[in-house]
Amino acid sequence: MAPHAEIDTRSNNGDGPTNGHASGSTATAGNLFTVTSPNVVYTDSTIESKYTYRTTSVTAGADGRYTAVPKETLYDFKTERAVPKTGLMLVGWGGNNGSTVTAGIIANRRGLTWDTREGPRAANYYGSIVMGSTLKLGTDAATNRDVNIPFHDVLPMVHPNDLVIGGWDISGLNLAESMDRAAVLEPTLKQMVRKEMAEMRPLPSIYYPDFIAANQEDRADNILPGSKAEWAHVEKLRTDIRDFKATNGLDKVIVLWTANTERFADIIEGVNDTAENLLASIKNGHEEVAPSTVFAVASILENAPFINGSPQNTFVPGAIALAEQHNAFIGGDDFKSGQTKMKSALVDFLINAGIRLTSIASYNHLGNNDGKNLSSQRQFRSKEISKSNVVDDMVEANTVLYKPGEKPDHTVVIKYMPAVGDNKRALDEYYAEIFLGGHQTISLFNVCEDSLLASPLIIDLVLIGEMMTRIQWRSSGEGEYKSFHSVLSVLSYMLKAPLTPPGTPVVNALAKQRAALTNIFRACVGLEPESDMTLEHKLF
Repeated sequence: MAPHAEIDTRSNNGDGPTNGHASGSTATAGNLFTVTSPNVVYTDSTIESKYTYRTTSVTAGADGRYTAVPKETLYDFKTERAVPKTGLMLVGWGGNNGSTVTAGIIANRRGLTWDTREGPRAANYYGSIVMGSTLKLGTDAATNRDVNIPFHDVLPMVHPNDLVIGGWDISGLNLAESMDRAAVLEPTLKQMVRKEMAEMRPLPSIYYPDFIAANQEDRADNILPGSKAEWAHVEKLRTDIRDFKATNGLDKVIVLWTANTERFADIIEGVNDTAENLLASIKNGHEEVAPSTVFAVASILENAPFINGSPQNTFVPGAIALAEQHNAFIGGDDFKSGQTKMKSALVDFLINAGIRLTSIASYNHLGNNDGKNLSSQRQFRSKEISKSNVVDDMVEANTVLYKPGEKPDHTVVIKYMPAVGDNKRALDEYYAEIFLGGHQTISLFNVCEDSLLASPLIIDLVLIGEMMTRIQWRSSGEGEYKSFHSVLSVLSYMLKAPLTPPGTPVVNALAKQRAALTNIFRACVGLEPESDMTLEHKLF
C-alpha cells in the first residue's frame, strides 16, 4: 500500500459520515455563558477584553528587610472566535502513543461502546484537562454555590473529534498493525476501528542511528535516505506539511514529537548556538543535529507549531532563536503523565505544608518500546534529567526548609521488563524530616497504563497550543496587538521539563501550572482569577 498520511476525524454529531468539506466551524464562549462587563466586547470575529494584571514588586534593603509594592498593569486581550480546521501530524505516528490516540479519537467520534471482561466501556476523553475537567466560572447569585463549567467551553476551542491526523514513522506498519504491536487496547475495541486504522500508513521519517538506541534498528524500514542531518530532509518535511495541509483543506497544522527518546545533543559554539549556525550545520551535515531538531526547524519554517513530547533537548539555543525570528510557536519537553505528575503534586504539598523532604527515590520498570529504547544509557540520561529537575523550583521557593543550593537527594531508575508491556510500574519513596527530629516516609506504587495516560496529554497540548495561536495581547492602548512569546510555557502542566523563554523561571509546581493556564483563559473573557478566599461564606 502506498504511504497514506491522514485520516479525517471531524465530528459529525452522530449524523453519519462527514462530507469532507474544508471550512472550519465558528464557536463562541457565549454558547454557554456571556460576560456582561464594560471590559468585554464581543464582535462577530473576536472576544476583546481589558484585564488588570495585579502583581507585587519586591525590593530588598541593606538591612535584609523587604519592601513590597502592589502593581497594576492594564492589558488588552483579543481572541479569534472562529475555530480553524486543524491537522495534527505526529512524529512517531506508528508508536504506542500515536496509534492509541488515533484509535481513541476514532472511537470518540463514532461514540463507540465495547465489551470488556469488566463490562461495557464507552469512548471518553478522561485524562484530558481540556476535555475532562471543569473550572469555576463564579458563584451562583441565588444560591451562593460555585458554578463550574467544562474547561473546553471557556474559549472557542478545537474539538479533538474534528482533528485531521497524519504523520511520520520510521516503521512502515499501517496503524492497525501498529495498534496490534502496541498491545494497549482491548481486542473488541481494536476490531471496531481496525478497518479505518488499516488504511493509514505513516510517511517515511528520518533516522539518525546515533541519536536513538541500537535496538530500534529493526523497526527502521520506512526512512528517508541519509543517516545524518541534511537540508534535503528539512525540505522534504516542509513539503509533507504543506501537502498535508493542502490535501485536507486545513487552516492550521500542528506537529508533535511522540517518537523515541533521543540522546542529548551537545551544545557546541558555532554549531547549534544560534539560528544561523543551526541552519548552516544542517546544510553541512553536522552529526550533532538531532532528528527532532530537524523536525522542529521544518515546522518553524512552515509556521506550524511544534511540540516535543520526549525528554531530549530538541530545542537547542539555535532552534529557540529560529522560532523567535519567525514568530513561530514551540513547546516542550516530555509528557508528564503518571509518576512525575504525582511527584510534582505531592512534593508541592509536602514543602508547602512545611515538611522538609530529604530524599526521593523513583524506580520504574516498563515493557513497551519506550522502555526498550531507554535501556540504552544515553537515551536513559535524557529521561533521567527531565524527571530529576521536577522538584527544583518548589525547593528553592522555601528558604525556611532549605538553604540556598540545598535540595533533596533524588534518584531515578528505569528498567526494561518486556513482560509488563505498556503497564508501567512506578515505585516511589519520599523521606522527610518532621517535628523535633522525627521522620515521615511515604511510599507509592503507581501502575500507569502509559499510552492511555499520554494520549490525552497529546490532545491537550494540541488543543491548547492551537488556542494560543488565536490569542493576542498588548499593554492597554499601546499600539499593535502581538502574540505570546514563541516558547509556549503555558503548556507546562502537561510536560515534565517545561520549556520557558530564555531568562525566565521554570515552574514545575502542578497547582501553579494549572492556575496559570486557567487564569490566562479567564483573562481572555475579562474574568478575574478566582481567589478562593470565599469571603461571602466567612463574613457576616
